[in-house]
Amino acid sequence: MNTTLKLKIGLLFSIIIFSIMTLVPSFYPQAPDWWKKYLAPEGLKLGLDLQGGMHLVLRVDLDKAVENSLELAAGDLKESLADKGITAVQLDSGDPKKIIFTLPNTGAVDTVNEVIKNDFPNLDIKVEAEEGSFPRITLQLKPSEVEFIHKNAVSQSLEIIRNRIDQFGVAEPVIVRQGENEIVVQLPGVKDPDRAMDLIGQTAQLEFKLVADDTGVDLNKLINEAIQAGQWKWGESRKQLNLALQGRLPKGTEIYFQRIVDDKTHKVRKVPILLYSQVLMTGEMVKNAQVRIGGTFNEPYVSLDLTGRGGKIFAQITEKNVGKRLAIVLDDVVRSAPVIREKILGGSAQISGSFTHEEATDLAIVLRVGALPAPVEIIQNLTVGASLGRDSITKGLTSGLFGALMVLVFMVIYYRLSGVIADMALLLNILFLFVGLAMLGATLTLPGIAGIILSIGMAVDANVLIFERMREEFALGKSVKSGVDAGFNKAFWSIVDSQVTTLITALALFLFGTGPIKGFAITLSLGIIFNLFAVLFCSRLAYDVLYSTRRLKELKFMRFIKQPDFDFMGVKKIAFTASAILVLIGLFSFVEILRGDANLGVDFSGGSLLQYKADKPFRLDEVRAAFAKNGYPTIDLQQVSGENRLIVKIKKSEDTVGHLGEEITSILTREEKDKGFVLESQSEIGSSISEVLRNKAIEAIAISLIGVLLYLALRFDFSFGLAAAAATFHDVLVVLGICWLMNMEITLLIVTALLTLAGYSLNDSVVVFDRIRENLQKHKDKDFDTIINESINQVLGRTIVTSLTTALVLVALFFFGGSAIHGFSFALLTGVIVGTYSSIFIASPLLTLKKRG
Repeated sequence: MNTTLKLKIGLLFSIIIFSIMTLVPSFYPQAPDWWKKYLAPEGLKLGLDLQGGMHLVLRVDLDKAVENSLELAAGDLKESLADKGITAVQLDSGDPKKIIFTLPNTGAVDTVNEVIKNDFPNLDIKVEAEEGSFPRITLQLKPSEVEFIHKNAVSQSLEIIRNRIDQFGVAEPVIVRQGENEIVVQLPGVKDPDRAMDLIGQTAQLEFKLVADDTGVDLNKLINEAIQAGQWKWGESRKQLNLALQGRLPKGTEIYFQRIVDDKTHKVRKVPILLYSQVLMTGEMVKNAQVRIGGTFNEPYVSLDLTGRGGKIFAQITEKNVGKRLAIVLDDVVRSAPVIREKILGGSAQISGSFTHEEATDLAIVLRVGALPAPVEIIQNLTVGASLGRDSITKGLTSGLFGALMVLVFMVIYYRLSGVIADMALLLNILFLFVGLAMLGATLTLPGIAGIILSIGMAVDANVLIFERMREEFALGKSVKSGVDAGFNKAFWSIVDSQVTTLITALALFLFGTGPIKGFAITLSLGIIFNLFAVLFCSRLAYDVLYSTRRLKELKFMRFIKQPDFDFMGVKKIAFTASAILVLIGLFSFVEILRGDANLGVDFSGGSLLQYKADKPFRLDEVRAAFAKNGYPTIDLQQVSGENRLIVKIKKSEDTVGHLGEEITSILTREEKDKGFVLESQSEIGSSISEVLRNKAIEAIAISLIGVLLYLALRFDFSFGLAAAAATFHDVLVVLGICWLMNMEITLLIVTALLTLAGYSLNDSVVVFDRIRENLQKHKDKDFDTIINESINQVLGRTIVTSLTTALVLVALFFFGGSAIHGFSFALLTGVIVGTYSSIFIASPLLTLKKRG
């Protein structure tokens, strides 16, 4: 054994030991901190679909942030003018981006200009002073100030949300900015999703205002009159109610609603209360907030420690207003309104109001951390219960291992010793792939598992390409050493071309896809890169070691078809006709999907998808009747046979998501209480983000096809690139059409399956094209149709073996993977069959159209 070979063996063993050491912390949490720090700080992370948790996409209301800043500045201006003896009266501007004040006389205009110039440089002012009327000034923020708010509101919101979650106590949360005004929040393993959502979504604008008890206004009467006049109804905004009653309320007052919790029934009701508009103090003056126990009923309350300035202001407020009620307003809702008994010194206050301990704790968190600069809307909510996550892992691992075991056994039976070498390379590829995920801190998800499946298929294919080349060389009478060398050399460019085209697809998906698609792309990219190393270096090294130790005597392979000689070009018209029909169905289904008339999942249509597991078997007709009785007569229900699982779909084209989970769960608990339904997962997606997901998926597929077209045009000829792109497009449309015909729900997982299929189809087509190009150079005098026939027949054995091994994994996933990936595995299995068919009967015959044209 020469020195070069020893160095290669040493390098490989070093890489394997390093890989094992890198993965140890992921499976052994007690590993020393230095071990984790220097090898894989993040470790191998499981996605929420595998371990349970929440995935939220929040949209920051930037327009509201601008409105809040303008209102705050206008309020400060009004107070500054009052200090100078000028009373400014605010009018309804009809435009939230403008505020209008009337002044008592024209002499006040100069004072206003001076105050704004000195203290409010962020405001633009427009003065209108007509004879016989009060001067009016219109205020709005300067464009530079608006731009600053837009830039900083999301960043500020992100930091506040991160601080809230850190204090909430979620391990390894992911909180990142997405796009111009969105924040993605991932909370793995969170136990109480509803509480987490409430904590994240609270704006936490805290204000102290005096209660207008001395006005003698009958609020209930005024509200009822507004309702009867059609000016307002329950559920509409408080601001709209005050506009409707602005001429009938005492000057400088507003109606709020106080949250009252019944001590016995714990039911929450909202009671109207009249407050003075002036804000006496805000949450900015709160230094700390803690939960305390006390009061008449020994209940939790929130104790506030104020800043030095806040303590002085609070002392002044309480001194001037003894005997009056002070309302504590949080996010436009009055949480408590205690009577001020005496001047309060010491810089502390408290908020009480029949809180549970968790409510008081969360309120203390948001007050400690501070208010969001603008409201956040939840436009996507994916929640997976821990039990369902464990179920997904168990079934995914079981089915994946069983499928992989079948592939390993098949390779040993079919290729004997070479099969053992291929299995070793395959296992190393998977090991390196997991190491790559761990070192990058990437997350393994169900779409990521799809990437692993395709990587396994491509790893097997690369080895099969080499073995089939070896078989050809041995048939020519070459020695073992010469046959092995020729097999690797002649298969090299076929392997590189097939892997690189798939890598181009993966990179396009990563750059232009969304979350789940990115996860798939990362896994696939790593699989391809490590596959090239495992096959071209590790497999070759195994043969070199065996030969140098004189253990490589003879290589024998099985064979499904001996010297096939089928006239594939003779049936191309039949194949083209059948494919044309299937493609037309696929195009029609694609149009239906774009129009929203297909069976779209909530990923693309918007709405809610809830999955429940029952302790006992249930009847779907009884559940449907229970929902019809409670106002859901057309709800979409699906029963997962053999698993006591119920899937509830409610498709709604709304911009933001609702909170239907609680209502649906309540109906099931009440009407079917003996069945023991438990919510396992919840997916709520607003129409705004569902449209983005759909468009991104289409964009990613289109760009990947363009990239492949360009690569193949450079490596082969433009006609080859066009044929490969057309065949891939054909495969995606055909499988899409089949899914549509079977009324399968089109979800992101199905799209991931189509992307996987695109990679598989390209890989298959490129291998055939490589053989055609080789034969064109060797037999320049032969008819092109004959060359195509010979080329397809020569690689037919490889095509069958690759398709069979990939199908083995997918069959295991289909039967044992569980309901979560049933549709996904079916789409992939169908795709493998269609992809194999197209590489033989469509991709190659398409080349003749240009040659004859």
